[in-house]
Amino acid sequence: MSEEIFNQIARLGIVPVIAIENAAAAVPLADALIAGGLPVVEITFRTAAAAEAIRKIAKERPQIIIGAGTVLTRANVEAAKASGAAFAVAPGLNPEIVKYAREVGLPFVPGIATPSDIELGLSLGCKFLKFFPAEANGGVKMLEALSGPYQHAGIRFMPTGGVNPANLESYLKLGTVAAVGGTWIAKKEDLANGNWGDIPGRCQAALQMVAQTRAAR
Repeated sequence: MSEEIFNQIARLGIVPVIAIENAAAAVPLADALIAGGLPVVEITFRTAAAAEAIRKIAKERPQIIIGAGTVLTRANVEAAKASGAAFAVAPGLNPEIVKYAREVGLPFVPGIATPSDIELGLSLGCKFLKFFPAEANGGVKMLEALSGPYQHAGIRFMPTGGVNPANLESYLKLGTVAAVGGTWIAKKEDLANGNWGDIPGRCQAALQMVAQTRAAR
């Protein structure tokens, strides 16, 4: 199940990362992403509205691959699973949480920043890893260096944190990058103001970059 979800994410190449303050914005957000051809989203557990937003999207727009982000605790794992999340993401790698997510059948993407993190992830059976915070940790150069010793092990990265339209192409050029996570697709002010019109265009521009870069690499 995990492999199938991660392959779907990799085919798209972009995961919008969203902190929703009001669950009423969930379905309009999903509709804007669908209109842009990018049916995937990570709703972070940084707000009280996260679980309800995930539940609304999972129920009303099942064509969206809905993920839960900032999953730090067993309670977060349970809430993500109960809300209908198809996958979960964490900023770091907590072996207890990785194992618990596996127990409940929730595909999990732990965060890594070092070779030791990667090896711990591999020991737990995790090959789809979030590189976070990407830019603060050395960006593309660091990720390229990390890829060297581990690419043969089947590692795939989802760099998140500081990725934006200006540096997106440089990340996508790396063969180990399955997808990037980004907050620019749907911004906090878009959700607050109900500004859904710009989101499809950002989705399409990002997907075009994915297609062009992959065709060239």
